[in-house]
Amino acid sequence: MQALQAIVLREVLKFSQQTGRLVSALVRPLLWLAVFAAGFRNVFGVSIVEPYDTYVPYDVYIAPGLVGMVLLFNGMQSSLAMVYDREMGLMRLLLTAPLPRPWLLFCKLCATALLSVLQALAFVAVALLVGTDLPVFSWAGLHALLALLCGALMLGALGLLLSVHIKQLENFAGTMNFVIFPMYFMSTALYPLWKLQESGAEWVYQLARFNPFTHAIEWIRFALYGKDPGAAPWVVLGCLAVFFVVACWGYDPQRGFGGLAKRGGGPA
Repeated sequence: MQALQAIVLREVLKFSQQTGRLVSALVRPLLWLAVFAAGFRNVFGVSIVEPYDTYVPYDVYIAPGLVGMVLLFNGMQSSLAMVYDREMGLMRLLLTAPLPRPWLLFCKLCATALLSVLQALAFVAVALLVGTDLPVFSWAGLHALLALLCGALMLGALGLLLSVHIKQLENFAGTMNFVIFPMYFMSTALYPLWKLQESGAEWVYQLARFNPFTHAIEWIRFALYGKDPGAAPWVVLGCLAVFFVVACWGYDPQRGFGGLAKRGGGPA
């Protein structure tokens, strides 16, 4: 527990000294909310479909997707931080500590998820200030907060898994382009699934259906309105478990992907 407290506190303190990181995390989704949503308000009509009981403005529809954007980008950014820490930072020392590696990775995952949730809540607060009508002050808001936390954990675990494969910092940008943009645009963050199917983009529709990021967003969206999210929680929790277990296997120097110790990506 001391290791958990120390790692989480270190990440929070480091984040508190990086105001530019918070600003950059908020600017991206706020631009989408203020510019993209305003420009397409009259182009994209959102019909009365679950979880909505009436027509909703486009900015209200994409708000959960933009919350997911904050979680996704922070989860992927944690992958970059993990590569740096593993090569020349604190994790290089922590991985030699007399503690199980899965526990150390879990501590890192908790720190990442906490920062993701704090940034997402900051975005929600600003979105409310600019006039986006979200039912966050209700009992359903607690369920949405749980969905937010689980989504942050899942995407943080995905970041851990990706950090196993990223051998050098120079490879980060290319790897992320094959993860962030497909996951975000092939999901329900910006448009409902039925619009994809209606437009004839069947292969995009099928990819979006099986995209774990889609289920994270839908869990948050349905939880906000007190509706049953269906299988979304089980998909998110299942992917969280798979990503984390495989990441722990990858960080094992004896069984990992390509041997982290052999390529100098971590101590034996």
